[in-house]
Amino acid sequence: MTARTRRGWGEEPPPEPHIWRTLGYRGLEQGDGKSVIEWTASPDYCFHDGRGGFIVHGGMVTTLLDTAMGGACWSVLAHEESFLTADLHVEFVRSARPGLLRAEGRVVQRNRRIAFCAADLYDREGALLASARCTQIIR
Repeated sequence: MTARTRRGWGEEPPPEPHIWRTLGYRGLEQGDGKSVIEWTASPDYCFHDGRGGFIVHGGMVTTLLDTAMGGACWSVLAHEESFLTADLHVEFVRSARPGLLRAEGRVVQRNRRIAFCAADLYDREGALLASARCTQIIR
């Protein structure tokens, strides 16, 4: 991976409206091709599991993983570069339940025009809930 640096999220989330503010993401780490974010999923973003519990909607899980991979990719771009997601694949290992979720994204390989990224999602106990991979087109 080419050594490049880009500004991170900083201490404050982006101005409204923005998905970070809407969902209440917390950026824990970003830089050198890595990104770690947390989100506390409430029942508002879930559906009933039929047994009195809740399961986080798969689209919310995908969004969290996508955001972690995007942050990792962003951290290796030059200031004049941006990216677009060309492909996104998610594998759901087990149901995500309300509570703390932690997404860890990383750049697997980056060349001049493409970045391949991956991310894993964990619950508070560290159990793997989902994994994702994506292809980013560098602009």
